This record gives sequence, C-alpha cells and structure tokens, in this order.
Amino acid sequence: MRILTWQWGRRGAGPRFAALLHAALGRLPATESVLSLSAEAEILGEADAPDCAWRYPTYSSAGGALARLATLPFAGRGVRAGLARIAPDAALCAMPAVLDRLMVANLRVPYAIIVHDAVCHPGESLSFRLVNQARLLRGAGLLVTLSQAVTDELHESGAVRPGLRVLTLTLPPMPVGDGAMPAAPFAHGGRPRLLMFGRLLPYKGLDLLCEAMERLGPDPGFGLHVAGNGPDSAELSRLAAMAHVTLDRRWIPEAELSQLIGDADALVLPYRQASQSGVAAAALALGRQVIATDVGGLAEQLRDAPQAILCPPDADALVAALRRWCARREAGEIGTAADPVAAWTAMAAQLRAGLGAISGAA
Repeated sequence: MRILTWQWGRRGAGPRFAALLHAALGRLPATESVLSLSAEAEILGEADAPDCAWRYPTYSSAGGALARLATLPFAGRGVRAGLARIAPDAALCAMPAVLDRLMVANLRVPYAIIVHDAVCHPGESLSFRLVNQARLLRGAGLLVTLSQAVTDELHESGAVRPGLRVLTLTLPPMPVGDGAMPAAPFAHGGRPRLLMFGRLLPYKGLDLLCEAMERLGPDPGFGLHVAGNGPDSAELSRLAAMAHVTLDRRWIPEAELSQLIGDADALVLPYRQASQSGVAAAALALGRQVIATDVGGLAEQLRDAPQAILCPPDADALVAALRRWCARREAGEIGTAADPVAAWTAMAAQLRAGLGAISGAA
C-alpha cells in the first residue's frame, strides 16, 4: 500500500509529527510511505530534515496565507499533478492546516484525518482552523484522535456522521532535533531546573503555576524557566517578578527545542484543559520527568509513564506534586528516556489497518 502523509503547516509540532509518522509507516511491511510538507516548513531547513518527496509551496506569513487562499481556485492543477506523480492508495492528514481543502478537493482516494483538537481552548484563535477542519471531517473515511477526550468531544459536537469510524490512539514520545540524547537530569550539578514551555495562554494554567510558586515561598528549591509565545497577562507579570523565575516570551524555533528541553531537569504542565501534549511527548522522549495536571487527554497520555507525576488542577495539589518531584531528585529517582520507536511503529500499524479498510488496498 502506498500512503501519502501530508501536513502543510509551517511551524510547531505539526510537520515534526507528520515526519515521525511517515518514518513509522515506512518501517511497516508491504507499505510505501510518501511525505508532503509545506515547502516553508521550519524542519526542512534543518540539517536533519526529513525525507520529503513533495514540498508544496504554501506561504511564509499570515498575510501570505490570506493571499494564498485567494488563489485556491487556480491551484488545483499543480496539486493534481503532484498526486498523479505519487499515485497513493490512501492519504493521511497528520494535522489540519490552512490549505488542506486544496488537497482534499483534488484527492481521488480515501483519506483519514488525525484530529488533535475538537474544540477551541480558552484564549486560542483556532476558530478559522476548526472551520477548515470541519470541511475535512465531512469528506474523511476515517477519523483518528490521540485521546479518548478528543473522541468524546467529536461525538458531542456532532462531527461524527453515522457509520464513520473513529480510531482512538495515544501520542507516543516525540523525539526532537537529531534524536541525540541530552545529559541526564541534574547532571549539571546546580539548582534543579524546571521548564514550562509552549503557548502561554490562559488554559495552560498560568494562574495555577503562579499560585503554586507563591505558596512555595521565596525560595522554592528550584529555578523555573517559562518559555513560549503569548499575550500580556497578569499571571506572566507575576511570574516575571518572582525570584528564581526566568521568562522568555517568544516563538521558540524547532532548532532550539532539543537544547531547551535538554537543559531542564523536568517540565511542568499545569493545564486547565488539554487534548494531549506534544510538549509532554518530547519531554518523555528526552528522559525528562513531567509534572502535569490530570485533565483531558493529559491523564490518558501520562498515566502509564513512570516519569510522570499527575495531580488535580488545583494550586495546593500542584505544590504537593512539585514537592514530590524534589523528593524524587533527592532519592536519586531521575527517570529514563522512553524508547519511541516501538510505540510509533505500533501506532502506524493501526493507522495502516484503518487506511486499508477504507481504501481496500492490501
């Protein structure tokens, strides 16, 4: 079976997720995997760029995206030519992006879509993407989620038409960079380092983190590094004013992720809502412990991970979880990296079976 995996986003976890999935599908017997990414994808400019047979020109800015949308009625010929060259038996959208309707309008084979979010989280501006995703769902032969929480939200929203199968999987650990392992946690010999990384939005539990840090007192026993992009907020101002807290408010490029996570001893995810977490998946792959709230898909993703400490979304519970992490360090329990290869291959096998069922290809 020849499977086309596409993801036409430029930045963030989407292209990396698609590349890992493509590689896993390629390890399966009797399977040929073909990858299509945006020609402007960040990861294609790295030294360890994935093998990508179809680099589709998309856009390089928000204004470029709007201009590109205006040209969609005239872009079908180029997409059809690319599809004719690849001649897939089935296709897989690894993560929805702005121009996906151009792909599905020209596909002549069944496709599946991996739904990472079924609804907008508070503070997100994903409404346009979710409208675009709704169009994809209507034509898909198979829906795939990475948590039961998202599967439930899809059903509750009415997005699952009668007879449409939903395959619920779990996000495996996600290697970043060239796959090289950083030094073990605490190998630096200094003050323990805790990292919160990602989009700094209200649903990420910035208020819980602020309250927990304040309750731990002027010296929590570790340094906290908060990195990512997000709007001004009272919580970020409070964090910036605290001793032992550093704030790096910007988009973090893919090329910096391995060092950013590798420099930390553990990551904290104090979320109030979650579908699943690519940050947690990267932390597990790099052998970092994860302190997280047991909300939504996070509880499913981390419940069997020995490196994880889960707690309710409450400031006192988060304080207790952070103290447990400090106690683990004193006891020498630093955790080990999860081997992602087997988990990705197993997920790819389930996806291949689902695509085979809707396409009739062996």
